[in-house]
Amino acid sequence: MIKHALSVTRDADFAQWYQTVIAEADMAEESGVRGCMVIRPWGYGIWERIQRLLDDRIKATGHENCYFPLFIPLSYFEKEAEHVDGFAKEMAVVTHHRLIADGKGGLMPDPEAKLEEPLVVRPTSETVIGTAFARWVQSWRDLPVLINQWANVVRWEMRTRMFLRTAEFLWQEGHTAHASADEAREETLKMLEVYRSFAEDDLALPVIAGEKPENERFPGAVATYSIEAMMQDGKALQAGTSHFLGTNFAHAQNIRFQNAEGELEFANTTSWGVSTRMIGGIIMVHGDDDGLRVPPKIAPWQVVIVPMLRDQPEDAAIVDYCRALQGELAKLSALGEPVRALLDLKPAKAANKRWGWVKKGAPLVIEVGGRDVAGGNVSVLRRDALYREDGKLDSRITPRDAFARDAAGMLEEIQAALHAEARARLHDNIARVEDWAGVEAMFAESARKPGWANVAWSRPTGAALDQVVERLKALKLTIRNAPTGQDADGASCIFSGQPAVERVLIGRSY
Repeated sequence: MIKHALSVTRDADFAQWYQTVIAEADMAEESGVRGCMVIRPWGYGIWERIQRLLDDRIKATGHENCYFPLFIPLSYFEKEAEHVDGFAKEMAVVTHHRLIADGKGGLMPDPEAKLEEPLVVRPTSETVIGTAFARWVQSWRDLPVLINQWANVVRWEMRTRMFLRTAEFLWQEGHTAHASADEAREETLKMLEVYRSFAEDDLALPVIAGEKPENERFPGAVATYSIEAMMQDGKALQAGTSHFLGTNFAHAQNIRFQNAEGELEFANTTSWGVSTRMIGGIIMVHGDDDGLRVPPKIAPWQVVIVPMLRDQPEDAAIVDYCRALQGELAKLSALGEPVRALLDLKPAKAANKRWGWVKKGAPLVIEVGGRDVAGGNVSVLRRDALYREDGKLDSRITPRDAFARDAAGMLEEIQAALHAEARARLHDNIARVEDWAGVEAMFAESARKPGWANVAWSRPTGAALDQVVERLKALKLTIRNAPTGQDADGASCIFSGQPAVERVLIGRSY
């Protein structure tokens, strides 16, 4: 029997396991405000890596970063009825600009400081950015406009869970304006592919890209596309979205331009974003019963060197030996960047530090004691392959020179291994189901981790779609997306019996 580092396993209680990983890996903690979290340095370090890598990809497609205000006038939302209706229940609203004593030892809003117009705390920025686009765009020569911002947003969620669904979260949101619908659709799909390749290549997170059904569209969008990831409990996580907004927001915000023939046209716009929710996905896809496993490309520290110090005279030689190793590693390149190596000199027992880094998910943990220094060795622990077949830690004594030579390759192996493991799980847990009875059987109460069903459907709309949604809701299911490149192959819709036009993925989700 393996004695794992965490007090709860994935099989015993997946939800509690998730919270335990976050706590034990020092990822985040409660802030004192419901639904808001303090992101601790290790968790924020992962977000910084996500930011840096994704920002490079976004800029490579021609977009520029900017920033828009946190506060948005309520009147901006009122111009776009469907949009405001979609977010109305989640909006936090500022109505006063000053507090005064309430006479009972507390504070209250000053009635004399009521704002002339309420301000919405940014839930998303289509309205405020669209207003700016209306000022910026006058001629076809001003198009396309390609911008992105890294920001925080607030959506007043009732049921919150760290990283997955919080009242305040961090994200990037891209917004563009184009002269034609074809160009805007091309942009929407281009950014979906940026998200797909980023998730797969940098996060080692296998995803399926496709279009959302009508009922799952972003409020005000003509079409919404997503990347969907499968967690270890079989549930889906929407890891990123890209929206083709058509001219809906342009009409509401008067984003018009004079075309080459001198005629006025409305611009076609897009928006797209990913958030700190991705970190929740990384935890639930890559974590194990010893904590988090961070893919090397996004690990703040890829190699952590832990000297085994005993308050003895030889400690100085051990530290010098470790510093030399750290310097050698810094000269290496792995996964396209210099290796990031940390020497952990905190005053704590080496075993406690080792398990602390195991729970944080550092890809390689290196221990060095007096015997290692004497023999020119290091003890290497790979986070993706922690145990031997006999259940003991697979801590391998390796010549220091050999480790320094092979460390970059080991990091690349770990990145590939985490991705391969998650991809196999994704594909092994998607079942092609040909009728509703098969869906009911797959998602019966006895099925612990049913995964997703791939089913044919006729793309109903209106009342017919509402009926489908209600049938799915009874089993706590939702349509995730219609995978790109899949057709119906002559099948019949499992809901209506009519000829299907595509296949969709259905499952339970976060």
